[in-house]
Amino acid sequence: MKNLLYHQSSIGNIAIVDNGEKITNVFFGKPGFLQTQFRNAETELNTLCAKQLDEYFKGVRRAFDLPMEMEGTPFQVNVWKAMLTVPYGERRTYRDIAEQIGNPNSYRAVGLANNKNPMVILVPCHRIVGTNGDMVGYGGGLAKKKQLLIFEREQLQKASK
Repeated sequence: MKNLLYHQSSIGNIAIVDNGEKITNVFFGKPGFLQTQFRNAETELNTLCAKQLDEYFKGVRRAFDLPMEMEGTPFQVNVWKAMLTVPYGERRTYRDIAEQIGNPNSYRAVGLANNKNPMVILVPCHRIVGTNGDMVGYGGGLAKKKQLLIFEREQLQKASK
């Protein structure tokens, strides 16, 4: 059974799930269905993830150093791995990711995979925007997506001064 830790962050409650060896899910909020799928248990791994998320929100961490197990279809996992290459504070479009994975016409499917990202923030799907640069679709809501993008941009601006 997977372990679940609820962690309060600066942008709200985050649920962190591990399987004893790797982080498998990071969600916003406290959805009720998680109560039945996972056991509430603080582990060394989900505590480390919470610590790294705190460091991210304090502006001292830009990348995560955690063992992760991406559970999805091969296409989804390929998309999520491509998202991991988007640098902190930068944005890419769904089309950019589709081209990166070698399937340039799959940008709509990339959007669907982005929406199914099981590890918000760790796999930075918030950095992926529409082809015209608009913020579209985000599992945590567009307000959180905008907040994360602004936060990262501000951190980069602080670092460059």
